[in-house]
Amino acid sequence: MSQSFSSDLRVLLWDLDGTLVRGKRFGTFKDYTAPMLESVFGTSGSLREMIVSGMTDLQIVEEALRCDGITREHIHARKDELKRSYIEQMKLAVSNGAHVIEAIPGGREALQAVHEHPRYHSAMLTGNIEPAAYLKVESAGLAEFFTLPGAFGDESFDRRDLPAFAAERIKRFLGAELAPEQFIVIGDTPNDVACARHFGARVIGVGTGRVHSVEELRACEPDALLPNLLDVDLFIRTLDSM
Repeated sequence: MSQSFSSDLRVLLWDLDGTLVRGKRFGTFKDYTAPMLESVFGTSGSLREMIVSGMTDLQIVEEALRCDGITREHIHARKDELKRSYIEQMKLAVSNGAHVIEAIPGGREALQAVHEHPRYHSAMLTGNIEPAAYLKVESAGLAEFFTLPGAFGDESFDRRDLPAFAAERIKRFLGAELAPEQFIVIGDTPNDVACARHFGARVIGVGTGRVHSVEELRACEPDALLPNLLDVDLFIRTLDSM
């Protein structure tokens, strides 16, 4: 890869839930994660009362179970069991129709447009555990657009760690030296903005989530803010300005 091409390259780090995909029915996530926690730890703690938008799955587990005295060390010790149970419960919910995953309106068209553009590459940067992330993009018909390695919610209790994980993998994969500002996080929550800022990436807020309003995102001062992904030309112009 030439240095000139490298400097022009932009890697889009896409959040999933609320940005590119959503459950047809709000709240389904807790319907399959609560049984998962109960099967592994005997309790789902305070999960039902939590607002989990923008958190990594490990962080959600930690926050939910803290009230029952279950520590980060306990969670680390049983992480593999948690992941197995999580994806089993999720696949069951998807297969029996309890959980229908769909693409956010405009999401596929936005991904298609950047996929056809030589300047842009797409990767996932999501709070979902890795197998759940891939199940979601496959169920929503978006998997073909993610050709780069990403970062996932089973890797850290803090979403701010994820961009650096993704960047190192992507640089190795492409064989290119990329500066933090060549990465653009795209997401619908204040945590997406925070993780981009922590790493030094640029960030586009998208007002398609069910929890945080456009006004809340604007207060976080992303580099750009879009109400949705329906206007693909506007989306590409926004990226081109970065």
